[in-house]
Amino acid sequence: MSTTQFKPNDSYRDSIATIDAKGARVWLYPKKPSGRLYRYRKLLSYGFLALLFAGPWLRINDLPVLLLNLPARKFIIFGQIFWPQDFFILLLGSLTFLVFIIVFTVVYGRVFCGWVCPQTIFLEMVFRRIEYWLEGDAPQQKALDRRALDWDKLWRKTTKHALFLAISFLIANTFLAYVIGTDELLKLVTDAPSAHLGGLASMVIFTGIFYAVFARFREQVCTIVCPYGRLQGVLVDKDSLVVAYDYQRGEPREKLRKNQLRTAGDCIDCNQCVQVCPTGIDIRNGATQLECTNCTACIDACNNIMALINKPEGLIRHATENDIANGTKFRVTRRVKALSGVLAGLLLVLTGLLVSRANVAATVLRTPGQLFQKTSHGTITNLYNISVINKTNRPYPLTLRVLEPAQGRISLVGSNGLKLPAQGIAEGVFFAELPRTSLHRTNQPIRIGLFSGNKLIAETSTKFLGPAQ
Repeated sequence: MSTTQFKPNDSYRDSIATIDAKGARVWLYPKKPSGRLYRYRKLLSYGFLALLFAGPWLRINDLPVLLLNLPARKFIIFGQIFWPQDFFILLLGSLTFLVFIIVFTVVYGRVFCGWVCPQTIFLEMVFRRIEYWLEGDAPQQKALDRRALDWDKLWRKTTKHALFLAISFLIANTFLAYVIGTDELLKLVTDAPSAHLGGLASMVIFTGIFYAVFARFREQVCTIVCPYGRLQGVLVDKDSLVVAYDYQRGEPREKLRKNQLRTAGDCIDCNQCVQVCPTGIDIRNGATQLECTNCTACIDACNNIMALINKPEGLIRHATENDIANGTKFRVTRRVKALSGVLAGLLLVLTGLLVSRANVAATVLRTPGQLFQKTSHGTITNLYNISVINKTNRPYPLTLRVLEPAQGRISLVGSNGLKLPAQGIAEGVFFAELPRTSLHRTNQPIRIGLFSGNKLIAETSTKFLGPAQ
């Protein structure tokens, strides 16, 4: 079949399925999907849900697997603590993640949205499945909404929204656990409400937001709000894998009629692909559509119909626009290779930074307004402030030594030693003392080592001010 025989009506690009001509919301009733890909999605989704809810409670080296404590400016990722001093690592990690998203989307389209995105997983695998359980499939839901209020409708709607609120509350608690940690969350739950009014308000607000998103806003998050959906138009091209309709095989469409010789394409215009779409689009429009999340529900629906009419599967399948047009197989383009090379380079640099990252970091600064002092036995002293940060979950008793020049020594002010708490900061004031013979310039570089026992755990450099030579 020639490509010129397929002329889609591009008017679908002038509107979205969830808003009518007057700007009012059009409520979608997607049919319950079924099929091989949907079974895979369920297994993957329930695995991700288990990880999501268990994540705040999992520990590596007695630290959470993931904690993003923005108020305290402390981040824990896979048991590693990151402080503001590690900003450059977090920035590089964010850039690497961004390049990964670009490469992944260029090659595989928007499959993340349909298979991994928490919004999709919660909506399709939790909230909508509750609706299917309580209200039935799409036709039954439509009939229930049109029906006047009676006892049957009241208990079904009340039960559904009570479950929605309970799950939203659970999601809000889990979200807060990733921000403030499980210990603080337990205090928030068990203590008197008056002791944590701010935390209680946050929990109520987040519960309301999640309830509104999953009970009312729903697919409009993907089609209107989500920035990743907006990026799709820039990242996806005709060589990207997307959920695509094979118009070469399917057109022209014609209803299936019994005992009639069929001369049209394989598409029997059953509209099953449209009825199961969670964003209300028609995948047969023949080009990548902004609302498509690549959830593959239409693939399962079409394959089920093809099996019933003894036609081969794959009328709707994962393919690129160019593959459909030219009848070719998927290939990796130069752009994908270039982006993959950039990603590999960033991953190598990021891995190197993580491997070489010190668990203890120190900052030493000369005390402002203080000049050097001469002692009675011919040495020179400078006064310094030190701040030490611990990126581990174990405390360290610290001693300071001058590593270079070797003749120097350190005396802490008002203390016999620094005690560095786990995940904490220790600060102190000390004198660095050097013999006059060790000074070769006015601003002499010196290296200071931090020891726990006899083990060097960190070192830092600073300048030592001395008399003019």
